[in-house]
Amino acid sequence: MALTLPDITTLFEQRGAEQYTGEPVTQLEHALQSAWLAEQAGADDELVTAALLHDLGHLLAEHGATPTLRGIDDLHQFIALPFLRPLFGPRVLDAIRLHVDAKRYLCASRPGYHAALSSDSQRSLVLQGGVFTPQQANDFITQPHAEAAVQLRLWDDAAKAPQRATPPLAHYMAQHVARASRLAAGG
Repeated sequence: MALTLPDITTLFEQRGAEQYTGEPVTQLEHALQSAWLAEQAGADDELVTAALLHDLGHLLAEHGATPTLRGIDDLHQFIALPFLRPLFGPRVLDAIRLHVDAKRYLCASRPGYHAALSSDSQRSLVLQGGVFTPQQANDFITQPHAEAAVQLRLWDDAAKAPQRATPPLAHYMAQHVARASRLAAGG
C-alpha cells in the first residue's frame, strides 16, 4: 500500500510524539531536526525529504520500546520503501535505504566516529552487521547515492538535541517533500 503526502503527515501526527528509542527526542523531533540540518546545509529537496523521512519505518512498524535491548534489528531502513516508492525517486529512496550502511561505512572510514555514537546506535550497529571491512566500505561508497546517504547519516547523528527549534512539519511537507514528489512524477 502506497502512502500519500497527507498519509505521511497523519503518521507523524499519530506516532511522532513517541520517544525516539534511546535518545532524548521524539520521533517527530528527530525527523524535523534531520530535515532542518539538511536544509541549513543547503541540501536539495530530495535530500531534505530523505532526511525528514529516513526513519519513517520506525513509525510504520510495531517493535515496542528499544528493540535493540531485546536483540532486534527492526530493519526500519527497508520497511518504508514500498510505501514511499510511488512518491519519490531513487535518490530519496536510496538515501533512506542506505543510511544504516552509511553508519557502518563511517565507523570503518572515520576515526572517532564509532566512539561518538549513542549507546543505542552502537547496539544497533552490532545487530545491523557491525563495522564494514575495508572492502565492504569500498563497495558501499561506490553505489549510486551512497554519498547522499553518508551526508544523511551525519545529519541523523546530529538530530538528537532536546528542545532544538525547527520549522514545523507543514513547512517540510509543503516545500521540500511536495517538490521532491513532483520531481519523481516528472513535473
